[in-house]
Amino acid sequence: MRKSSASLSRRMFIGSTALIPGAAQVALANTGPAAANGSDEQRRERAFQTRLQAALSERHLPFPDHPTNGDEQRYPDRIGNYSKGLPHNSIGEVDQAAYNSLLNALSSSDPQDFERIIVGGNTRLVDPQAGVAFDMEGVDSNAMRMDPPPALASAGRAGEAVECYWMALLRDVSFSDYDTDPTAQAACTELSRLTDFQGPKDSGRVTPKTLFRGFTAGDAAGPYVSQFLLKPIEYGAIHIEQKINTYPALSQGGRDYSTDQASWLAVQNGTGPFGSNVIDPSPRHIRNGRDLAAYVHIDVLFEAYFNACLWLIDNGAPLNPGNPYNSSPTQVGFGTFGAPHVKTMVAEAATRALKAVWHQKWFVHRTLRPEEYGGLVHFTKTKAASYPLHPDVLMSDALARVFARTGTFFLPHAFPEGCPQHPSYGQGHGTVAGACATMVKAFFDDTFPLSNITDIVQATPDGFALVQYPGSDKNKITVGGEMDKLAANIAIGRNHAAVHWRSDYEDSLPLGEAVAISILRDQKATYNESFKGFTFTKFDGTRITV
Repeated sequence: MRKSSASLSRRMFIGSTALIPGAAQVALANTGPAAANGSDEQRRERAFQTRLQAALSERHLPFPDHPTNGDEQRYPDRIGNYSKGLPHNSIGEVDQAAYNSLLNALSSSDPQDFERIIVGGNTRLVDPQAGVAFDMEGVDSNAMRMDPPPALASAGRAGEAVECYWMALLRDVSFSDYDTDPTAQAACTELSRLTDFQGPKDSGRVTPKTLFRGFTAGDAAGPYVSQFLLKPIEYGAIHIEQKINTYPALSQGGRDYSTDQASWLAVQNGTGPFGSNVIDPSPRHIRNGRDLAAYVHIDVLFEAYFNACLWLIDNGAPLNPGNPYNSSPTQVGFGTFGAPHVKTMVAEAATRALKAVWHQKWFVHRTLRPEEYGGLVHFTKTKAASYPLHPDVLMSDALARVFARTGTFFLPHAFPEGCPQHPSYGQGHGTVAGACATMVKAFFDDTFPLSNITDIVQATPDGFALVQYPGSDKNKITVGGEMDKLAANIAIGRNHAAVHWRSDYEDSLPLGEAVAISILRDQKATYNESFKGFTFTKFDGTRITV
């Protein structure tokens, strides 16, 4: 991780980590049937007070500062910031008038100024105004905070870039083959000796077991891919085997993209169309980085967590011990504390998470994407320009291997269009992952071992079948740990595609988690049941009751 687990709890929360407690919610605590069965006017007043007190609690939260990494001020030519979709010169440096038109719109928030942004082609910017939208529940999106991402010239950013180059080189290698694959072993060796690499390690070294994994304890247990991306699910009466339409490997006619100057520059300028990926004629279980990239290319943002929720319900996973219906002899949950409740909450968290992270993307950080950084690397290595990049990336083994494969130093992409038309930090997929995974953990017993109700499996190297996972750590796989791993799979899957950085994932999960916690806290005052709160484990390993 980029920071210690202790600092994770303060990394980006809501000004301070706690919501305003009590007075409002204590006043509205459950008062039993009398409150529910009063007159229409009493009901109207109670509904009003519930909403009013939640709003007042949010209103009194301190607004945080929004520090950046300073690159926008440090480099007047904006080389350290996102500019995709705006016009650029022949080596990808953004037109200053165009960038200033973007800054003007972000500064004014006037809808007409967004229509005046100077774009470079026919590919439009993705919804910057979502970053100033309001919501009717949870903490306001602008009251959330993220620490700055690594700066352009830093060793930390170079370490993340080297990881992205290795991910591109290993896209077609099965995760289960990392132990024996020589390229994976070379990646472990180089990542271990970098000046500043924040990925997980074992005894100070990156190993095949930690390579490209997430930062939580759950990420370290069992196979790389979460069981929730592999197990069959029942979508109502529809049985779904989780085989995906993936992209073929390079050796089977697949392609990587933006590896030459002309196509890379077209992508930067937003001058599509860029074509589409070739689809493997044989659906497969997820078994490598290219498969994960294919999944997260077109997924519904809350899809994986909704599927996990379905699987947990259908397979009898125990509910959170705080669920008030666990001990009721006469009732079960449905619209509250039951299956329909949790299923809809997963999607509900996603939309609020997007507003929070879109504010960070457009109005705070405007961080460049890995593909833009790859252009800086290429033009520095070819001496067309000289950019302030750390030598860890310029002298890396990964970069030399990419050049041997493609003849350039651009970062090979899994998607023909490259990254989406919005900045890198924070990560949309990662923030939604944090929010949705937190919702699922809140409704189920997150300490429950999955091996109690299912076999632990992984995909075969060809992806055609599922086989028993042979590792001795299978009994360490819990509901909560596997939800954390699922969040990492989806978020880091975007890194396998070369459209995000590790810090995008690491810092966005806790942002989404904070969004979900604020929603759960707001809703706590609305229930008639005797409810003391949900207890679960946060991404930093601490236990919380909401």
